[in-house]
Formats: sequence, structure tokens, C-alpha cells
Amino acid sequence: MTSTNPVSPLHRTVDALRLALVGSPDLFCFFGGTLEEGTAITAEADGVPRGFVDFCRVLDGVSCSTSLQLFGLEQAQNHQSFCQPVVGSLLPLSPEKLYCIGMINDTPVYLDRADGGVLATPERQGEWAEADSLEQLADGLEAFFLEQVATSEYVLLARIDDEMSKFDDWPKLLRRAGLTG
Repeated sequence: MTSTNPVSPLHRTVDALRLALVGSPDLFCFFGGTLEEGTAITAEADGVPRGFVDFCRVLDGVSCSTSLQLFGLEQAQNHQSFCQPVVGSLLPLSPEKLYCIGMINDTPVYLDRADGGVLATPERQGEWAEADSLEQLADGLEAFFLEQVATSEYVLLARIDDEMSKFDDWPKLLRRAGLTG
């Protein structure tokens, strides 16, 4: 579960990124706001996983670059078709078991409804529906963001090579926020 304590590591990291973005008009990254409590309660009652709702209470969507995006609540609700089984695919897709929370290189990222883990296809390149399994990227959405998205691990996660890294603004924002070297 994501902590809603204003001094939580997630809050500190998001605040540092927001502050760095304000001072970086040359960078293209998008940060959503925060989910209002009434909207959060309604979303959870409508079956949106609590881990995702709690994350949106702190950060309701972020577009790191064209390589990685974590949806806000409204956008996520429009992407749940990625949880539907695909004819001919071996992926264990099911809207009862998964909730689509974002994209990495045009490949869906899921929240496991049972344990809150963050999942994606191992290949994350090419046609995602051709994969035969999902791998766990993190134990939860907060851990995923703090340990992989808001760190130097982002370059590996998004599969950004040295040549493309100079065009990706997210690592620049991470440096300006003091989150990477």
C-alpha cells in the first residue's frame, strides 16, 4: 500500500521532481496532480486496485518520456482493454486479475490485483501480445516508481541506449532533482 504520509519517500521524491521540473522549462515531462479523496473513494468502490488509487493520491499520472508512462486514474480507466485475453496469445490476461497502469515502450504495465505486484512482459520490445508470460518488476507501484522509475535504473527499464539517452528528458530531470548522479 502506498503511504499517504506527506513525508513519505514517495512524497519527497515526487516533490523533488516537481520542483526540478518547474525550474526546467527545457524538459518535456508531464506530472499529473493528486487524486481528490472523493474520487479516490469512488474509484476504489468501482474496483480500481487500492495500490493504484493510493499512488494516484500522490501522483495521478506521469509521462516520463515517450518510453515510459504511468497512467493517472482517468487514463488508466481508458486502457483496461489491455487486460482482456488476446486471441492466440499465451499471456495470462484477465481483467479480474490485472489492472493496466501504464506503458513501457508501447507495452502494457500491469498491477496484479491479488498481491499488488507490478508486471510486464519480459521482452518489452516488439509485439507484447506475442510474449508467453509476465514478469514481476516490483512488489508494488510505490516500490516500482522509487526503485526503478525515479532512479538511474530507468534507463535499463525503458531500454534506452547511449545514443537515445541524450534525447530522453527523464534522466535529465532525475539529475536536476538530485535523484541520480
